[in-house]
Amino acid sequence: MTLKTLCNREVLVAAKDDSILEAAKLMREYHAGDLIIVEERNGSRYPVGIVTDRDIVIELIAKEIAPDSVTVGDLMCRDLVLAREHDNLFDAIKLMRQKGIRRLPVVDQNGALVGIITADDLIELIAEQLRDIAGLIGREQALEQQSR
Repeated sequence: MTLKTLCNREVLVAAKDDSILEAAKLMREYHAGDLIIVEERNGSRYPVGIVTDRDIVIELIAKEIAPDSVTVGDLMCRDLVLAREHDNLFDAIKLMRQKGIRRLPVVDQNGALVGIITADDLIELIAEQLRDIAGLIGREQALEQQSR
């Protein structure tokens, strides 16, 4: 399975000069824990950073820095880890584990943003697969009883 078919294509994005308040409101509205910071070029969005709800709390609120004194671009993590849309799901999981990240933006061959895969997405996918396997076991037992 490749990320192209699995990634969530509805990605919340912001520009570097957006305010922290705008970012927080957007995350709240869409019940999301992150925003991908993008630059627009030739009609495509290129990821340049990420801001999480945790970043806002740990780097601003806990340090008593006024949120209106910085922009999303000031706060964003610039060491963005990316995956390509044709990457294998299991390689993406390994990458996330190695880097200690819960969110992995997915880009096309040109580096433009096409989606995101998150730890929550992966848990949901794996749970669905486990339900299918459990159903297989139950179905096998039912067929076996019918044949006796």
